Amino acid sequence: MSVTRIKFENFTAFDKVDIEPSRGINVLVGANGTGKTHLMKVAYAACDISKTHVDFAEKLIRVFLPAARAPGRLVKRHKGSTRGAVEVHHGSLKLRISFSNHATVPDSATVTGAKEWTSKPIECVYIPVKEMLSNAPGFRSLYSQREIHFEEIYADILDRAYRPALRGPVDRERKKLLSNLQKLIDGKVAIKDEEFYLRNKQGNLEFTLLAEGMRKLGLLWLLIQNGTLLNGSVLFWDEPETNLNPRLFGPVIEILLELQRMGVQVFLATHDYVILKEIDLRRSSEDQVRFHSLYRDPEAEEIQCHSTGEYLEIHPNAIAETFADLYNREVKRSLGEVAR
Repeated sequence: MSVTRIKFENFTAFDKVDIEPSRGINVLVGANGTGKTHLMKVAYAACDISKTHVDFAEKLIRVFLPAARAPGRLVKRHKGSTRGAVEVHHGSLKLRISFSNHATVPDSATVTGAKEWTSKPIECVYIPVKEMLSNAPGFRSLYSQREIHFEEIYADILDRAYRPALRGPVDRERKKLLSNLQKLIDGKVAIKDEEFYLRNKQGNLEFTLLAEGMRKLGLLWLLIQNGTLLNGSVLFWDEPETNLNPRLFGPVIEILLELQRMGVQVFLATHDYVILKEIDLRRSSEDQVRFHSLYRDPEAEEIQCHSTGEYLEIHPNAIAETFADLYNREVKRSLGEVAR
């Protein structure tokens, strides 16, 4: 199963946007404020409720945390009364929600297609920018009992990380990925009393003492090891480059490409040139990769999306343009020094 279409109408930053994702890797690029994270959160919420059967409006509120938990706050700001709507498709199934900008409770939203949507559950996981494993002890029990101002993606990622391993032998593809990740983090991840450790020949090292980039790779190891990332699942990863040494970008992209070959659909949002180029250089002709450039149209002042399967056709590509500008300025400075 995979997400095959996402539509927005007057939702958060979007006026009207219609996106058809690849069944493989979907790379979201664009300036800050163009809705990359919002797009992933909506698709994640839809996938998550296919298994949990939580009301779609309630899940969106838990994921976005609008003021006073009012769904109307998610409607794009316009004068007067207006309605916002979201549609998410997978295969022939469509889940739609709409609500007024005056809506104050989840029950006021109109949801269609929910019964059919939950008939085909989608396994999914959202890795946020902020690393959570080092903050794990006690967090889930606190979140379940108290009204704390944390988006539910943080509690959800811990739920996935705490899952025990699947029964039975590990298939060859997963075993290879786990071995590659173990080399990167120099060990395996262990859990004791809700605390995560890196276990290797030197013993157990608590995650609070690990570099944050290593914690992210440890989380990826857990999700593969416990069977969260299998054929038919969907991975959402917001800015995988955060706190990760650029030398590790290539191996991480290779793992994501391999997950895609195993049938995992991937959404990632990035601001990094190296991430883009590693995807472009490491992908094969059989890999399914699509780049989605979100941008604000200068005339209509609305966010639009240009999708392409080719790196060189990404437009606009602020990441590549910025890198080219840096390179040109460096060349000019070097030539100036030579001339002197």
